[in-house]
Amino acid sequence: MYFQYYLMGIILLPGLILASYAQIKVSSTYNKYSQYFISSNITAGEFIKRLLNAADMHNTTVSCGGGHLSDHFNPKTDEIKLSNNVYNSSSVSALGVACHEFGHALQKKEHYAPYQIRRILIPITNFTSQLLWPLVIIGLIFNFGAEANTVVGDIFLWSGIIVFGLSVLVNLATLPVEFDASRRAVKILQTTGTMTEEELSGTKKVLNAAAFTYVAALLVSILNFLRFFLTVILSRNRD
Repeated sequence: MYFQYYLMGIILLPGLILASYAQIKVSSTYNKYSQYFISSNITAGEFIKRLLNAADMHNTTVSCGGGHLSDHFNPKTDEIKLSNNVYNSSSVSALGVACHEFGHALQKKEHYAPYQIRRILIPITNFTSQLLWPLVIIGLIFNFGAEANTVVGDIFLWSGIIVFGLSVLVNLATLPVEFDASRRAVKILQTTGTMTEEELSGTKKVLNAAAFTYVAALLVSILNFLRFFLTVILSRNRD
């Protein structure tokens, strides 16, 4: 029995190692290409403003904020928020990251299906995640003791497992969204002639490293779900 619980702890280890490696990789790649500046010398913030104007996306804004690698697109406010070291930089990394976020803005504008699905799933998952442990605890209580009602208990337990599985679904839905945003970023930088082929190669490496973090996050969520599933099943059988 103790071996089974040790095994559940070990299950998550490969995912955590991969996630740590992914974070180190994206940070080192980003920092490396932050030292390479594009020949056109335009800053990321200015370039995104031009893209928004060219795409007639006048309701979408771009602004400069704090933090490191905190760049994101807020679909509620239609704001592309770039960190200071991206907004004011003309580096290969900065342009790639900024265009990636612009890619998300385009996804919303064009009603890109995976993006819409992910937007629907996130608030549902945020709400249901609050019910996770109450469902599991109630399920275990109903399964406990001589007067156990295993039918009701199992309904609660499996509801908790399904709720936990939604987080895996969100991470799965995130992959096509992020890969597509990076694809759009590369295409924009290429078709506009903003970067040379050598500069574009560096941007691809930065975006690929960033995409790898989402792959690692998916693996962690799958392994965590498996560990949670086994914990619940073992606890149920023990009771």
